[in-house]
Amino acid sequence: MKVIASQTSLNEISEDALIVPVFEGETALDGALAALDHLTRGAIESLFEDKEISGKRDQWTLLRNAGNLSTKRVLLYGIGKRDAVDALALQRFAGAAIRTLAPRGARSVAFLLRANLNNTQGAKAIIEGAIMGQMNSNLYSSKDEPEGEIELLHLVSESPDAPDFTEAIKTATVMAEAANFARTLGFEPGNVLTPTELARRAEEMAAREGLRFESLDEQQMKELGMGTLLAVARGSQEPAKLIIMNYEPQDADASASKELIALVGKGITFDSGGISIKPAEKMEEMKYDMGGGAAVIGAMQIIARLRPKVRVIGLVPASENLPSGRAVKPGDVARSLSGKTVEIINTDAEGRLILADAMTYAINRGATEIIDAATLTGACVIALGEVRAAIMGTDQRIIDDLVRAGEECGERVWPMPLDKEYGELIRSDIADVKNIGNRTAGAITAAYFLKHFAGDIPWAHLDIAGTAWTEQAKPYLARGATGFGARLLATYVMNRAAQGK
Repeated sequence: MKVIASQTSLNEISEDALIVPVFEGETALDGALAALDHLTRGAIESLFEDKEISGKRDQWTLLRNAGNLSTKRVLLYGIGKRDAVDALALQRFAGAAIRTLAPRGARSVAFLLRANLNNTQGAKAIIEGAIMGQMNSNLYSSKDEPEGEIELLHLVSESPDAPDFTEAIKTATVMAEAANFARTLGFEPGNVLTPTELARRAEEMAAREGLRFESLDEQQMKELGMGTLLAVARGSQEPAKLIIMNYEPQDADASASKELIALVGKGITFDSGGISIKPAEKMEEMKYDMGGGAAVIGAMQIIARLRPKVRVIGLVPASENLPSGRAVKPGDVARSLSGKTVEIINTDAEGRLILADAMTYAINRGATEIIDAATLTGACVIALGEVRAAIMGTDQRIIDDLVRAGEECGERVWPMPLDKEYGELIRSDIADVKNIGNRTAGAITAAYFLKHFAGDIPWAHLDIAGTAWTEQAKPYLARGATGFGARLLATYVMNRAAQGK
């Protein structure tokens, strides 16, 4: 989708459709609505009088060939109360409007930036929502007619003193395209997106964007001593991979700095649960258990394009988790790269096992802080649903910065505790730690397990199990993979670099 911005007059808009945000409580006499009412010969006021439009969220009306407008269609779309409109609300509004128009044949749309939306943050949110909104999950549909896509988004300012949107257009486009890339990875079926294929696509992205790429195979991981990662991979015929993406800033001082942010993403390309097998119902959705890995790959694409002045390494331990005669069994003990031993109580708690070795590898590569993202626990879904991801960790500064980054980009997180008492639930009688506790505090004990492998390095953990996949299609987003985490991690890195630390 190409994005442009201008101060074009309403009667000169020539795109296939004009999107007009309508706030709850306003009338046909407010701002640009009054001008539109004049151009449409009273059609706007008539719609208000007939209560066909009120500004309530997701209530919309489509006008066709109205009055003296050059555009064929005007979509009046409710956005809700004016003082409740934030970045997330704007993203969802734009995505919903685009998803309303695309099936109706629109290929170019203008978006009216009402007075309080006429700023760079508003424009950025609208662009991200629009680009993400029009993506669908039908990667393998054999329909003769592909679903239409909107090719041009034209931001039209209501006021003459609009800011320069050039940088906002660039940043938002980069963010949304990377999120959609991550979503594509999440949509792919497990027979296509194996660990080897995930590594290939990451390598392809790295080559395109100028990142240094490495991929460790099972023999290399065995030689290093990555026993917990390889324990998970034993049940599958598909070989495991450790995907490594390195970003070095062009700034000489930043490149020479000892600071190295490590982003680590869980890359289980299909999770059956292993010997501790999952129920059959909805097991097909476990193709998205690499959502954390997809988020890290997407974040690294954003970082490569926006060029922050800080060093970053992205790591994705990738494997399948399947039952077989070679698969790891409940009660087995594995030795991790860190040297710590793990009693594997439940083979369906595999994500933390592969993350443990990847985190230690990051430390060995010189990471000065670690953030991991993983579709880690069903307990997190029960606690927070699809609305927010959980965040825990050992460094309050990282946690606070991630919370702020989430509010800024619309990928919101919620802090959960990590008191030492939770650690007692995963104490093992035979090894240093066991990989699961009892039925209580499952999201927290999973994070506490990872804490054992963070060492003294500042670390934060994002459990995105509820936010990486949406069970139902939304007005603004297709059902399935959401790409959650790519924009959050990249926003955090960009903000961190901007702080000059």
